[in-house]
Amino acid sequence: MTDKRNFEIVYDTELPGTPERVWEAVTNGTPAWMFPTDQWPAVRTVEEYPHHLVSRMDGPDGWFNQLEHVLEALDGGRTRLHYVHSGIFTDDWDGQYDGASRHTEFYLHTLGQYLQYFDGRPVVFTDIQAPAASQAPDGFTRLRDALGVGSAGRGSAVDVELDGVGKLSGEVDFANEHFVGLRTPDVLYRFFGRNAFGAPVGMTVHDFSGAGDPAATAKAWGGFLERVYA
Repeated sequence: MTDKRNFEIVYDTELPGTPERVWEAVTNGTPAWMFPTDQWPAVRTVEEYPHHLVSRMDGPDGWFNQLEHVLEALDGGRTRLHYVHSGIFTDDWDGQYDGASRHTEFYLHTLGQYLQYFDGRPVVFTDIQAPAASQAPDGFTRLRDALGVGSAGRGSAVDVELDGVGKLSGEVDFANEHFVGLRTPDVLYRFFGRNAFGAPVGMTVHDFSGAGDPAATAKAWGGFLERVYA
């Protein structure tokens, strides 16, 4: 019997940008902090610019996926975001809920990093998946060690030379057992320990340098990940 149940993930945070800038980021700017969503057949069921947005996808047998953003202006050009992700998970409900909840914190943190440091700059987005061997229990630990951030916490400086990638200089802007974020003057690097949720380790590169090349980025980082998990 299929385990099919509703879920709701609620997250409240403050963001360094006006409601208008946050609205732009969560509608047209998702490649800068999450991933491109322009191919999703979502319908905006509520669109009250720039304070309330609800986007929803519906499918067979009552399936749906819905994102709600409630934006409230604060002093100093900041915004309070009330975020609700709801829908239906099937099969491994607990595992999917845990994974989605933990990803939410990381994605919304990255949204804040984008708004604070790169808002409005054109971005080149690249998604790279590690080999299947990264699904081992120590998969994410191996990547952290290879990056030189094995025990580094938020705010730690990073200055490493990575084989095939080159020099990486910046700081750790996010770190927990499942995710690491590295920020350089021109790039946000996001690393996902999805081995904890039954998938390969993954990473995304959000390049604001103006000279990003997704094919070259994928080749360099793909080769690095192949060596990590050889």
